[in-house]
Amino acid sequence: MSDVKRRELTAQQHHVLVGHGTERPGTSPLNHEKRPGEFECAGCGAQLFDAGMKFDSGTGWPSFFDALPGAVETSTDTSHGMTRTEFHCARCGGHLGHVFPDGPQPTGLRYCTNGCALDFKPLT
Repeated sequence: MSDVKRRELTAQQHHVLVGHGTERPGTSPLNHEKRPGEFECAGCGAQLFDAGMKFDSGTGWPSFFDALPGAVETSTDTSHGMTRTEFHCARCGGHLGHVFPDGPQPTGLRYCTNGCALDFKPLT
């Protein structure tokens, strides 16, 4: 993370956002979040996804078919003997997950996101 979070991170959040780790699938309560609202970076509070972009991918991680304009940036990840596209918060650089070309329309993308790297803010 280029801009360390202003709030304290949990050990798991630090592992994912700073250490480029991955949480275990099926462990995030955000997998089941269906209310209207916005998903923000747990590292800096930047708005990343609208709840209307979320879909159930069956992977065990919160998944989105698009991000808010300018919210995320990508880079090539060659760890673990494979080539993947990592995405991270455009504001703080925190690792969020990986994006794959197997999502639903209209984008065909799946932003496979570590739930602990997100905060959810419901519409009030």
